[in-house]
Amino acid sequence: MKKVILGLSALCMVAFTSCKEDAASKIKSENIAVAAERDANAGDFPVISFDKTDHDFGTIENGTPVETTFKYTNTGNSMLVVSNIKSTCGCTVPSNWTKEVAPGETGEFAVKFNGKGNGNKVTKSVTMTTNTEKGTEIVKISAFVEKDPNAPAKAAAPAGKATVNPLSTTNAAAAPRKSSTQPGHEGHNHD
Repeated sequence: MKKVILGLSALCMVAFTSCKEDAASKIKSENIAVAAERDANAGDFPVISFDKTDHDFGTIENGTPVETTFKYTNTGNSMLVVSNIKSTCGCTVPSNWTKEVAPGETGEFAVKFNGKGNGNKVTKSVTMTTNTEKGTEIVKISAFVEKDPNAPAKAAAPAGKATVNPLSTTNAAAAPRKSSTQPGHEGHNHD
């Protein structure tokens, strides 16, 4: 048994040694030159420069769609590829983007925003997935969205009177507490 294992071990060593020699002889010098050039250019990422990274629509009416265009230039030395553009929510829709931009060329994409709010400032981010060194680029849009005139108004408390929410645990001191008087239920609160 020992002789069989020893014989198989010797056979494996011969096979591995011969494979190593064959692999070394199969390397072509032109492939080495191509690989060296590729490795030298590996750190040469495209660079994206925007005409603006933030766009403020100002004050808009609630439910009024608005649109802007972001332009970007490839200031690097290799092809810029924009593989995806997405926003943080469905009310902001990026579309029609230039997917490939050669060095020195310009691309663009549109952003539509359907402004809904309650009399407040709204800011949304749009993320581009690119082949730049960072891998993603972010631009932002913002607007002050006027309050919807058709929205139901909240009832205001009369001046000088505090309101008590009977379901709230924070108003427990203000509301009278009920206790059970049944035998065996003493001390149970029934709010």
